Amino acid sequence: MSTVHEKQIGSSLPSSENVWIEGIKTVVLSLILALGIRTFVAEARYVPSGSMEPTIQPNDRLIVDKISYDFSSPNRGDIVVFNPTKTLQSENYHDAFIKRVIGLPGEKVEVKNGQVYINGSPLKENYIEAKPDYKFGPVTVPANSYLVLGDNRNDSYDSHYWGFVPRSNIIGKAFFRFFPFNSMGEFSRPVYVSNSTRN
Repeated sequence: MSTVHEKQIGSSLPSSENVWIEGIKTVVLSLILALGIRTFVAEARYVPSGSMEPTIQPNDRLIVDKISYDFSSPNRGDIVVFNPTKTLQSENYHDAFIKRVIGLPGEKVEVKNGQVYINGSPLKENYIEAKPDYKFGPVTVPANSYLVLGDNRNDSYDSHYWGFVPRSNIIGKAFFRFFPFNSMGEFSRPVYVSNSTRN
């Protein structure tokens, strides 16, 4: 009886091999979940340039929401991360870009006299580094496309150089800065006061 009892006790304790197998399963499952979250829900991004200053500084780390645009369209003022357009790819750009949505599908956009105009009305912007010192447009944003500009208007390679961003190129919306820690927090979408433009 004692021998059987000892075998029963021994069989109820996990062997060191089983512990390793369970550990490997846990790690693999965690990696699969993390990859799934990164692919479909959210991912971290590093910003190397100053094209979005003063809102986003070089070396900031952001979380990009990849699921919201499955249920809604980008809004004016959203900070979006997108894959290079065909024009940018032809110029050997392969990494994702980050800019702010300014022109929505069907809108006429023009930049003149240091001001952005949407359908002929000035767009009040309190987040830009400096007023744009260039003239652009007027252009009409195609269907399923967006006009994007950097907040650092005079030092941003954006839509006023290379055109529009197709909706299919948009990866997601930058919504949270997690580094540096003293700047940690969500990005709020601007409230535009002009009654003649869509928010």
